[in-house]
Amino acid sequence: MLAIASLAILSACTEKATEVTLQVKTQYGILEGFEEDGVKKFLGIPFAQAPVGDLRWKAPQPAIPWEGIREAKQFGNDPMQPDIFGDMNFRGPDRSEDCLYLNVWTTAKTTADALPVLIYFNGGGLMAGSGSEPRYDGSAIAKEGVIGVTANYREGVFGFFSHPELTKASDYKGSGNFGFLDQVEAIEWVKENISAFGGDPNRINIVGESAGSFSVSLLMCSPLSKNLIAGALLSSGAEVLPYQPVTQADADAAGVKLLEAVGIDSLGEAMNIDADSLQAILPPKGMANVVLDGYFMKESADAVFEKGQQAQVPMLAGWNSLEGHPSQVLQGQAPTLQNYKNAMKATFGSMTDEIFTAYGITTDEDVLSQKGLDLASDLFTGFPTWKACDYHAKSGLPVYRYHYMHPRPKVSAKMGDKTGALAGGVREKTEEEKEAEAQQPAIAPGAVHSADIEYAMGTLDTNVYYEWQDEDYAISKLFLSYYANFCKKGNPNGKGLPKWNPITKSNLNKAPYMKIDVESAEVSSPEKENAYRTLEKFYKSKK
Repeated sequence: MLAIASLAILSACTEKATEVTLQVKTQYGILEGFEEDGVKKFLGIPFAQAPVGDLRWKAPQPAIPWEGIREAKQFGNDPMQPDIFGDMNFRGPDRSEDCLYLNVWTTAKTTADALPVLIYFNGGGLMAGSGSEPRYDGSAIAKEGVIGVTANYREGVFGFFSHPELTKASDYKGSGNFGFLDQVEAIEWVKENISAFGGDPNRINIVGESAGSFSVSLLMCSPLSKNLIAGALLSSGAEVLPYQPVTQADADAAGVKLLEAVGIDSLGEAMNIDADSLQAILPPKGMANVVLDGYFMKESADAVFEKGQQAQVPMLAGWNSLEGHPSQVLQGQAPTLQNYKNAMKATFGSMTDEIFTAYGITTDEDVLSQKGLDLASDLFTGFPTWKACDYHAKSGLPVYRYHYMHPRPKVSAKMGDKTGALAGGVREKTEEEKEAEAQQPAIAPGAVHSADIEYAMGTLDTNVYYEWQDEDYAISKLFLSYYANFCKKGNPNGKGLPKWNPITKSNLNKAPYMKIDVESAEVSSPEKENAYRTLEKFYKSKK
């Protein structure tokens, strides 16, 4: 029988280090994992009780200890979710309310290794996604000397539903942030137990993309989690301007209206509807809908950042070059300067001309250039990510900002006449897309929303839809190294890597950032900073 690794209690620093084998002892019981390609894997670990029955729409409850040895060799259930992103790939056995599981990948030899940790929270608009997705796999980051963790959280109506009866019944007199509270519970579980896997509980880094990135920005600001982490990595999103929270009263009122709209007479009736039926009845609730519940969030993330009361940790953050596209606002109109301005006036009103000037969009050709793409991208995730970086740097904390530029390669020939999809898979081209390809000017290449994930996590080979080239693997090696170095020392720099300087109070107007592409290099652009300041001026005028 394999030796059992004993739990490394934080205060017991003088205890003899034990071997990290395929059996580890956590505070809740013994787990048995497996080893593959030099990485020890522990999958489907319950970090909280199943939020079912009376625990639906309640804060997560601590996991129940188990007797004997629990196998941790397959992923737990994926969260309940509709097929919003049909190209998402899951490895869990089913979709279920019983979804609060996490996964650990480690190469630690002993508990004394005290390796840094990276917890990944999936994207998907807070409506979809799972820690079982291959693109988040922790094997590659583990081989870099960082323990990889993915953790599920409740999504859609199961994770983000408010109601006055739920609010009244809760210990903290709030409701609606259940998915975020799941994330906090996962971090706490890792804090308490990662020593058994050879990890350092004082070097827990959190990362997310899209809705996962919005989540990270909130976890940096929540009083429940901000002191649990050592570093924060944001990929395409933050819960700051223009995204704003809602009050508990407004969230409760929305919950009542939601039930009434679908003919559910009471909360009690909703509690008794099975998960599949409930999901079919109630629409999912999307990204950036945090509730000021007085518990997870007492005030907006903007307010926390402005006062410098967020997690006092290094930040690595960025976004992609094609997060959005002018076509999304043009809605079939020709990509001319005037059409683009007219479409944007619904958003910017009297400041439209000023904003277009700040972005350097002055000709028809500029609309589909990187300038036009930047504006469209910033309206989605670029600006709020920039603003989170700006806040953090003004607090005197190091911020390593990047702009990811490299487009995915062409879809594999075996996929036929298909196009890339948002979650990294493929889908059939619509007739409109086929027609647009024939009639419209070529779309400027770039990295679409979520395209960075496989590169940063070193998981290109888990995605069979694309014909990965040598340059893709080279970029992935670079990106993964930056991630790993940041987790190890709060600084992405390392031997053989392009030098990456942080944004500081003294260089805010130039704000250096790493352009990650085939030829990666640190650059600075006062023009871009001016564009962001102009956009900031607009959003502040609307508060």
